[in-house]
Amino acid sequence: MTRTAKFVHQVSRPQGVPTAGNFAFVEAPVPAPGPGTALVENIYLSVDPYMREAMDEGHWELNAPLEGRSIGRVVESRTPGLAVGDLVFHRYAWRTHAVVEPADVRLLRPPAGVPLSTYLSVLGGTGLTAYVGLTKVARVRPGETVFISAAAGGVGSAAGQIARLLGAGRVIGSTGSAAKAKHLTERLGFDAAFDYHDGPVGELLRLAAPEGIDVYFDNVGGEHLEGAIDVLRDSGRIAWCGAVSQYNSTEPPVAPRNLYDVVHKSLRLEGFLVRNHRDAQGELEEFLAPHLRSGRVRAEETVVEGFDHVVEAFLGMLRGENLGKMIVQVSAEAPEEAPGTAKDTVSR
Repeated sequence: MTRTAKFVHQVSRPQGVPTAGNFAFVEAPVPAPGPGTALVENIYLSVDPYMREAMDEGHWELNAPLEGRSIGRVVESRTPGLAVGDLVFHRYAWRTHAVVEPADVRLLRPPAGVPLSTYLSVLGGTGLTAYVGLTKVARVRPGETVFISAAAGGVGSAAGQIARLLGAGRVIGSTGSAAKAKHLTERLGFDAAFDYHDGPVGELLRLAAPEGIDVYFDNVGGEHLEGAIDVLRDSGRIAWCGAVSQYNSTEPPVAPRNLYDVVHKSLRLEGFLVRNHRDAQGELEEFLAPHLRSGRVRAEETVVEGFDHVVEAFLGMLRGENLGKMIVQVSAEAPEEAPGTAKDTVSR
């Protein structure tokens, strides 16, 4: 194991779209675990849309290591609660190494046929967001028509597949390019998909669902939410978990301008935070793991290799350069071989 740890600090607040200049890479000796703690070497780091909001005043502290979903391996331990070699989920991200207590982590024991990285994508917070939004908030029923915005992203691609498993009669997605729309229909089983750049969202959605929709899973807000309200049938439901269209805006949002239709149509609009539903993690894994093993569900992931590319991956995710969940791999899944063992190395 290398004896130098790397960290990313946020050093300034963005004004609008964040840039690489808002971050700095910092090196320090690998921290030593104290009594009751263990040292984790990170394997996978998650970069997520919510992190853009965390960059603003009152969230992430400047000039300090940042937080986020992470998967790592215990490499030193001074606590009986964690053994060397244990795979763990934790929230000490944007760094190569972290000192943790047993209460900080969740032990991971992936079943055969389930990749470790899926605990940051469809079996992680990304998949849990999709699952909670559809089952606990929108309560999708068999035969219903479901519309999902940002459908080629991590949460959206999981939501489309979960909606199908729940018996949705028609699944529609919006995304940012014709190629991504084609990916949704040809690879992920969406019935229809459109590039929202091609016209007003409400008009494009009406063409895809001329009889209306029953459920809208909202990752975007703004014009998407306005368009969905227009097309929702009476007593439709909106599960609202994100507003990525507004994260970089320096002006107050204009849309949606038809909020009173929530009353007129007897719609139900409910916002939710996945952190309030962590008790559903076991339910999610039980529901999805068999479908992952059978291949019925695809773990859509874009994996960027190398810790030095974590900021690049984050900014690329905000620009929509990923298909599915954006993940950064910072070390190998298999532990390093013993000293003196010959092995090929690749610089990242």
